[in-house]
Order: sequence, then structure tokens, then C-alpha cells
Amino acid sequence: MVAITDQRSQPQITNQVQAVITTTSEIIYPSSDGEPLAETQQHVLAILMTLALLRLYLQDQQAEVFADQFLYYIEGNPRARVAPDVMVVFDIEKRLYANYKIWEGKQTPAIIFEVTSAGTKEVDWNFKKTLYEQLGVTEYWLFDPYGEWVAEKLQGFRLNEDDVYKPIHDSCSQVLQLRLQAEEYLIGFYRLDNGEKLLTPEELYSAAQEATQIAEAANQMAEVANQRAEVASKQALQEKARADRLAEKLRQLGVDLDDEI
Repeated sequence: MVAITDQRSQPQITNQVQAVITTTSEIIYPSSDGEPLAETQQHVLAILMTLALLRLYLQDQQAEVFADQFLYYIEGNPRARVAPDVMVVFDIEKRLYANYKIWEGKQTPAIIFEVTSAGTKEVDWNFKKTLYEQLGVTEYWLFDPYGEWVAEKLQGFRLNEDDVYKPIHDSCSQVLQLRLQAEEYLIGFYRLDNGEKLLTPEELYSAAQEATQIAEAANQMAEVANQRAEVASKQALQEKARADRLAEKLRQLGVDLDDEI
């Protein structure tokens, strides 16, 4: 999704983004521009699913995951902003944010995802890629659900030792310790430590349903086994009672079974 102001009004990007001196009057940093979240429902789903999966994955870490919220990068200039589709910022206070200002959080986003399309290609590939590189965003990932201009649908970039973006060829995010994979119209995430997939809500529901069915089948089998055990126990008691009756009749006839043995 593109959620930036007219690029003609954006400050020119230089090798180091220079701070603007704040005036004494209060500066307003809006949290919304009234634009839709994304172009299509599938783009929306890709953004929201990435947000949900990463929030759950990072819930025990000192990290916040943002989706379609303004990232302000020059203090005193509210027009210097972008709205990454999904971004992760580490080592900041865990709370709800209306927007994120780099100079307040004192941390640059570590990774940013843009769910791109042919219509947003120029901004995503030129303006945003250059901006994120100069801001020091460690990894930048482009996901093209329909493969309109990214042939593999998913392409990542990582800053090298010269702080220049270079393509990621192994599909692995060092920042997140996850392997990323384009799966139809969503991004699939797999842990590097054990290979497990971060399950979507639908997959979690299916897994829960399957686990429930397995548990119910096990309970039914246990119940059948208990019923068979009860039947066997009753049969054993009946056989013992029959044997006792026969032994009593034999004794009555003067046959002592103990003597016979």
C-alpha cells in the first residue's frame, strides 16, 4: 500500500537525513490520511496476516509490529512520513502507538514489508527502497501477491557492510530468524531453529479441529477397551462362580478335589 504524501512535497533524500529545527509552535503529526489500507482484498489479507503472525511470534520479545501506520523520520517536518505496510521495531516500549516517530523511539525499524503491485512499483522500488536504506532499516521485503512485477512474488534486501541494500538469495530473514516463502497470496514464515511454520488462524483452527478429532477417537477407543475389559471381567466372575458351583456339587457327592490333586 502507498500511504505517503505527494512526493513533490517530500524533502529530497540525501545520504544522511538531516533534522529540521523544531519551532516553538506545536507541530501536529497526523495518524491517518483517510486512504484505504490497500488496493485489493488480497493485499489487505497479506498485510493483516503478516501483522498477526509476527505479533504472535514476537510476543515474548521487546518488539512492536506496526501495520499501515505513519513512520515519521524527520523531527519538525510532519510531511516527512511514510506508512509501511508492516514494520517491526525492536527495543521500544510495548504499548499501543498512534504512529511512530524515530526520534522519540530512538530506534529505526529493523525490518519493513511492502505488499506491492504494478501501481505502486515506482514508489516501492525507488523512493521507499532508497529512503529505508538511508534510514538504516536492516531488511526490506517486497511481496507481490499477484506477481505483477516481482517474478518470484517475494524479494528481500539486506544492508551490507557499506549500508547498501543487496538482494537476499536464501529467503531467510536474519532479523526475524525466519525463512520466508510466497504461498499463493500470502507470505509463509518458517522458524530457522526447528523448521516449524507460523500457522495462520485458519491453519490453527484446522489443527485444533484435527487434534480434537484425534482426542475424541482416542476416547472412543479407550471407552471400547473399557467396555471389553468389563465384559471380560464379568465373564471371568461368571466362570469362577460356575467352577465354584461344580466344586460344591462334587464335594456333596463325596469327591474332594483337594484329595484328587
